[in-house]
Amino acid sequence: MTTAHLPSAFLWGAATAGHQNDGGDTMSDTTFLENVEPTVFREPAGVGCGTWERWPEDLDLAAEMGFSAFRFSVEWARVEPERGVIDRSALDRYDAMVDRCLALGMSPVVTFSHFTAPHWFACRGGWPHADAPADFAAFCEVVMDRIGDRVAMAVTLNEPNLPRILEAVLPAQAWGGIAATLDAADRAAGVERYRAGNVVRREELDLVEAGFERAHIAARDAIRARRPELPVGMSLAVMDEVALPGGEARREAIIDVRYARWYRLVEGDDFLGVQNYERAQYGPEGVVVPEGGETNEMGSPVEPESLAGAVRMCHAATGLPILVSEHGLATADDDQRARFIPAALEGLDKAMADGVPVLGYLHWTLLDDFEWIAGYSAHFGLVEVDRETLERRPKPSSRVYAAEIRARRGAPAEQPVR
Repeated sequence: MTTAHLPSAFLWGAATAGHQNDGGDTMSDTTFLENVEPTVFREPAGVGCGTWERWPEDLDLAAEMGFSAFRFSVEWARVEPERGVIDRSALDRYDAMVDRCLALGMSPVVTFSHFTAPHWFACRGGWPHADAPADFAAFCEVVMDRIGDRVAMAVTLNEPNLPRILEAVLPAQAWGGIAATLDAADRAAGVERYRAGNVVRREELDLVEAGFERAHIAARDAIRARRPELPVGMSLAVMDEVALPGGEARREAIIDVRYARWYRLVEGDDFLGVQNYERAQYGPEGVVVPEGGETNEMGSPVEPESLAGAVRMCHAATGLPILVSEHGLATADDDQRARFIPAALEGLDKAMADGVPVLGYLHWTLLDDFEWIAGYSAHFGLVEVDRETLERRPKPSSRVYAAEIRARRGAPAEQPVR
């Protein structure tokens, strides 16, 4: 791979995911887990944002903000609802979506697995199963044969290290809820081990990570076999890991647990996707939580500078070009988001000025969507979605983001965003 194959212009856009937006994803493992009893999910995704049918409207919204890229996931459960059975109508939809992105001047950035997988795959044991890499690679080949000639970048896996990060964050009660959910899924599906990618038993973290590792390699090889020049990478959940005086050893130990495996794995990739939402600070006694200041809906401190720190850390560790494949803020206070975006981008500007190769910035996310176990209680969107009518209403922060894009392109200061 050479830099000639990487995007020649900086990519500005938003990131989305199928299950969190589409609705009606009846054949996925996540839908099954949302509907067992008990379940760790606050509520089921249900109709989502209705994006499976309303995707042209959503792409038009993205284009109106001046985006040059749009990240979305191809849902394996829709394309292959039963093992070996391909739904050509689902491929037709993704084909049309890619064409519409290009017609609107947006480069399609495609994620091949954004946490969800088919129900049949989970019934068989999920990512640790011996056949998982080959099955995932075969799915990637099907997708590449249909849309691979027109996509700009390929992301194999979304945040395979997130369960490991959650190991130190989730309370024991939450891990108990996850175990109870998977036990219920075993019973409901009538299988010995129902396993998903983002609802993971604590004692099985190593098994799942090893499965993800094998799957990434298989998918990367399959994608390159179909189109060798297509940039391929994966995305990682990355906290800005900061050492306070005396906390250096603790920081290094944390980095080894959360990222070292993946840093080694991506040595053969073309870029690394960085997904940052938080900062963690370590002193001699452990984690230090700042007092006072703004917090987000998750109760975490709002740290716009964390993006630049995460990007710098990952590039220094891997030497790879960085794609900010997700970054955003969970807040119902859109004024907070409107302040957050320019501050975070200013830090990213400085990192790039210092020589960090950043390929693009994809904000999470376009719409207020389904945020996994938090359901619809977390608000990351640039666009509000009425939960009754599914009407889209762009927030003021969408105009702020559009203005930041225009300013960096040297475009006129005023362009309408409805």
